[in-house]
Amino acid sequence: MNYQNLLKIALRAIAANKMRSFLTALGIIIGIAAVITMLAIGQGSKASIKANIAEMGSNMIMISPGADMRGGVRQDASSMETLKQTDYQSIKEDCNYISAISPTVNSSGQWIYGNNNTQSSIYGVNQDYLSIRQLKVADGEMFTDTDIKAAAKVCILGQTVVDYLFPDGSDPIGKVVRFNSIPFRVIGVLQKKGYNSMGMDQDDLVLAPYTTVMKRILAQTYLGGIVCSAITEEASQPAQDQISEILRRNHKLKDATATTEDDFNIRSQEEISSMMNSTMSTITILLGSVAGISLLVGGIGIMNIMYVSVTERTREIGLRMSVGARGIDILNQFLIEAILLSVTGGIIGVILGVSLSLSLNAFLHIATQIEPWSIIMSFAVCTFTGVFFGWYPAKKAARLDPIEAIRYE
Repeated sequence: MNYQNLLKIALRAIAANKMRSFLTALGIIIGIAAVITMLAIGQGSKASIKANIAEMGSNMIMISPGADMRGGVRQDASSMETLKQTDYQSIKEDCNYISAISPTVNSSGQWIYGNNNTQSSIYGVNQDYLSIRQLKVADGEMFTDTDIKAAAKVCILGQTVVDYLFPDGSDPIGKVVRFNSIPFRVIGVLQKKGYNSMGMDQDDLVLAPYTTVMKRILAQTYLGGIVCSAITEEASQPAQDQISEILRRNHKLKDATATTEDDFNIRSQEEISSMMNSTMSTITILLGSVAGISLLVGGIGIMNIMYVSVTERTREIGLRMSVGARGIDILNQFLIEAILLSVTGGIIGVILGVSLSLSLNAFLHIATQIEPWSIIMSFAVCTFTGVFFGWYPAKKAARLDPIEAIRYE
């Protein structure tokens, strides 16, 4: 018996029990759709987090003061005074793997203009900060080296601060606003970036010369941190190593041991990205595994219905074998039925999974990203499921004794 005839017989058998066949395939449909959707959500979340980290800056490396032990008590790193302007100058001059560098100091307080006010943070930086954090001045200009040297009271407003202080839409350039009681002249407005994927407003900030924030607001001589941008993503680790050597030399620290810890911390954007990707990969695998359980249930459903089909058609099997059908023909007949149910369910499941993923993105704004490999893998799994769970019932049918099968009631 050729495969064309076997296929026709299998199709007739499935068509004879349409509702039962659909309910059998439903487990596969739901399983495939769930796997594709869960993997799409996981991949979309990874892509969203990667884009969000990329928005933070370009190959950014962050240097912060390290916590210190005093009298057996570990001090808060934010209160440490280990980073000086000399460290910033040394890194700028001696590090070969960075393209931009900026000191950072910051403070939070109330911004006031006329009868309007808002709470926001002021960041003391230099001109390189714009390229490091991928910011642009949409209106006005950036402060200059002269402003930094003179600790000039000038600032650049983020769009959120502009909206609160100038709700009438007037031009803020040239206006004098106050940070608590200190006046600042507005010389620029940052280009709007909006909220990132973590829900943080990237426009709720004000930039000013770092010397101004240090002298006129914080009254301190040390830096809150240093940010820099590696020349390439691959250069992040060499840059960190070289910065560490420079700072240990400046701070007169010996080789790192249990008793001589670094008094600074260095973190890279690449490090944060790798950590988040690792976490999201684990979550994606977990989501896919949970959804895959429904595929297993669907496979068991196919095995169950094939057992029922073999029992119902025992006399038919006996008649076929009595007129010359071989055991391999009977096995192939039932195996083709199982594969047809599985593959048909797989095709519908893929269509449903892709549609659901796109709908989640379009209507609920849930980040999804459909990978071709997830569709191929899901379809391959459903085909394997049909073969695996259909094999044993088909084998049972092929081993039936023709005479006993004909006598079966």
